[in-house]
Amino acid sequence: MKKIEAVIKPFKLDEVREALSDVGIAGLTVTEVKGFGRQKGHTELYRGAEYVVDFLPKIKVEVVVVDDIVDQAVEAIIKAAHTGKIGDGKIFVSSVEQVVRIRTGETNEQAI
Repeated sequence: MKKIEAVIKPFKLDEVREALSDVGIAGLTVTEVKGFGRQKGHTELYRGAEYVVDFLPKIKVEVVVVDDIVDQAVEAIIKAAHTGKIGDGKIFVSSVEQVVRIRTGETNEQAI
């Protein structure tokens, strides 16, 4: 099993959710996060005063999948989140040792 974490632009969330659903992924976790990479933030104007926004709003999508569909899921996220502009985001894939569904006690692949 693998955990896929994708940090994407907020307006791309619905497209990413639909793309993952098309691959067969039934559940995911979404978190509003802030961060910066090469974008380095930007300046904004508020009541005539200019200020720097260091951390940009992003969305973090987390999903745990069986090894067989990892590549399909990553490809679906890339296609759905891509704009071609700086700040499109990143995808991290890591191994998951154990999953337990609290309600039923099911473990690993049955719990996904």
